[in-house]
Amino acid sequence: MRFRIYKRKVVILTVVVVVCGFAVWSNGNRQRKVAVFPKEAESVRRGAAAAAGGGSSSSSSSSSSSISSSNNNNNQAQAPPQPQAQAQAQAQAQAQVQVQAQVQAQPQIHTTVPVSRRAANETPVEKAVKAEADNTTLVYRSIVFQLNFDQTIRNEKKFRTVRQKDDLVVVVQVHNRPEYLRLLVDSLRKARGVESVLLIFSHDYWSPEINQVVASVDFCSVLQIFFPFSIQLYPQEFPGNDPKDCPRDIPKKDALKMGCINAEYPDSFGHYREAKFSQTKHHWWWKLHFVWDRVRALKDHQGLVLLIEEDHYLAPDFYHVLKMMAALKREQCPDCSVLSLGSYGHVGYSSKANRMEVKAWKSTEHNMGMAFNRQTYQQLIQCTDAFCTYDDYNWDWSLQHLTVTCLPTFWKVMVCEAPRVFHAGDCGMHHKKSACMPVSQKTKIDNVLQSSSNQLFPKSLLITKRLPANGAGGVAPHVKNGGWGDIRDHELCKSYLRLQ
Repeated sequence: MRFRIYKRKVVILTVVVVVCGFAVWSNGNRQRKVAVFPKEAESVRRGAAAAAGGGSSSSSSSSSSSISSSNNNNNQAQAPPQPQAQAQAQAQAQAQVQVQAQVQAQPQIHTTVPVSRRAANETPVEKAVKAEADNTTLVYRSIVFQLNFDQTIRNEKKFRTVRQKDDLVVVVQVHNRPEYLRLLVDSLRKARGVESVLLIFSHDYWSPEINQVVASVDFCSVLQIFFPFSIQLYPQEFPGNDPKDCPRDIPKKDALKMGCINAEYPDSFGHYREAKFSQTKHHWWWKLHFVWDRVRALKDHQGLVLLIEEDHYLAPDFYHVLKMMAALKREQCPDCSVLSLGSYGHVGYSSKANRMEVKAWKSTEHNMGMAFNRQTYQQLIQCTDAFCTYDDYNWDWSLQHLTVTCLPTFWKVMVCEAPRVFHAGDCGMHHKKSACMPVSQKTKIDNVLQSSSNQLFPKSLLITKRLPANGAGGVAPHVKNGGWGDIRDHELCKSYLRLQ
């Protein structure tokens, strides 16, 4: 009996020792993993804060995505939306997995992180700097993913009673010219009726300075969205600049010998892709789809969406005139697919302030201040393949191609004879000037508006010119501009419809 009791005690003691040992080992292993990740995450957050201009860091879930919202005019600017994430580590991992999964789902898109050709020669310092840069990029991706998911609308409560269902939505495509964006915001601030607008800023570049400009908007509801496949988010791989891409001007036979990634896909002129030119068309098409089909606040929107860019400048009566144009379209031009606030000519307002023309849409004249409804968008989205495979890096010339090859009918546009939108940008992708002079451009535009102030806010509109009944119809592009021959661009562009 004593032997059995002794044996039982030995067995129990052995089991207890084994269980305790396993628990101690598991806890130590978990602590080692946890100890590594917070330090790494904290390093990433600090690196991101330094890259973004020294923003504050916190151990809370969304501190790494907070945006500086100080306002030099001493106005109390409301801070841009903060991600409603869980732990930063979880948001980072989630964003990385989901974004990479979305892109890798497209078989023709290269998304593997490239191995640097000089990796063997890198010093420990260079490797550390590269790792820090890679971590910062991942943080930006996670922030962008979370903000696009959260879709926090600022000032919504303030203007909830003012904004009615199907009121105007203004979408601004923003790159990295804060000096022009300030002018645009200033013009919007002066516009009568702007408090009824939902203002959406669509970014392809994360910038604290730009975020401060957006934070200064206190006159209407504001939403920021971010193009998730920008060069900034993919600096060393497609859709950015992959080191293994072919040089722009290399002949195809030499590219094939070289073995660069896109050797089989030069454009119509024998040139290979340049990410800085491809990005704008990608952003435009993604933005169009995201606004109409992914912004939850616009799920049932049946009103107009006005598309402008960061270097545009709006007249004080743009909202007033656009509402009247929409009514005139319903009454006198139901087949007008697009409303345009003006072309590039600075026509005098005298006797023209209330006059409209109905024309065939031309990309060189009517690509600024375009407004259309969901029906026009649905027709456009049916032409995704045609838009995404047409060898022209310009979104507007690609639209021109659609008007004569894919859309049910060519586009008719109702356009203001006296413009309510102005192009303030005198430098940028399509300009050779290196020095930007936004203040000078603003002065010129303000002089035009001030001299015509008594012509603004017309009481009625009049269509003075129409397309002849037997008109020639749509206008075909005179030539392809190229820059869009890479099959990876085609597939990524077409994938936006499938992204959630």
